[in-house]
Amino acid sequence: MLLTRRRFISSSLALGAGSAFGAPALAGTAALNCVLIGDWGRHGHDYQRAVAVQMGKTAAAIGSRYTVSVGDNFYENGVTGVDDPQWESSFEKIYTAPSLQSTWKVILGNHDYRGNVQAQLDYSAMSHRWRLPARYYTETQTLPDGARADFFYLDTSPFIKKYLGSKVKIEGQDSQAQLDWLDTALAASTAHWKIVVGHHPIYTALDDSDGEDHDQPDLIARLNPVLAKHDVPLYICGHDHCLQSVEMGGTTYVVTGAGSQTYTPRPAIRGGFASGAHGFMSLHISGHKLQYGLVDMTGKTIYAGLITPA
Repeated sequence: MLLTRRRFISSSLALGAGSAFGAPALAGTAALNCVLIGDWGRHGHDYQRAVAVQMGKTAAAIGSRYTVSVGDNFYENGVTGVDDPQWESSFEKIYTAPSLQSTWKVILGNHDYRGNVQAQLDYSAMSHRWRLPARYYTETQTLPDGARADFFYLDTSPFIKKYLGSKVKIEGQDSQAQLDWLDTALAASTAHWKIVVGHHPIYTALDDSDGEDHDQPDLIARLNPVLAKHDVPLYICGHDHCLQSVEMGGTTYVVTGAGSQTYTPRPAIRGGFASGAHGFMSLHISGHKLQYGLVDMTGKTIYAGLITPA
């Protein structure tokens, strides 16, 4: 097990999908490649459809094995059931590219908690690609070079105290049990890479000095110490409706929350990157390096990062 890692993060401007450092360098058989998107379900509006089209092109270009949804799958109030029309209008009829017909590994966001969460779990049995087996779960991926990557998919809404008594129905969820599960699972992992995926940011490139909801103090206090304890190199999330990357304390925090509605963030203040471009994330993993790109809806990789084991 790799106990320590050093990180080299590079930014890159590119002219098209397949031409940027973040997308092609490990495409094909050299790595596990996938695409990740968050905060998307708006019936195709707010550039959701345009992002979906480009994500399909990029997924095909890199040989994406699957898609990850980092939550807020349906706006504004989740779904009402497995027969909700939003399954068609915001998912099935939007992400139609052949490259996006493989498995979608899904987690829940706070807007999903406004609706019927059980329906999103149950839809896994009705769809050939929707996979949400539990509110939080783990999965091991074997990389083409024989190395392994362990992914830990979290349910972060129950950690956010302000949701108690709100439209976000987190009551009855035991966040401490989830945290204990994560601690135990990370300790047991002997994979080359440990990657944690949640809906809410921990740290962002922006902090909260503008009065907006960027960093999440509840996760800084409770979740981040577990990531640090087990030397997790990468945490991926959504919630903040933009594309971001920042490295702090040995962990890289990436936000891919630009699947539909976005905003224009102020400049990153922590030496990281932030953009209001509509888009998604590409991820490329081998045993000796991890690369990622933040890709806008024109196919340009507007930021790319590299993480290598020590």
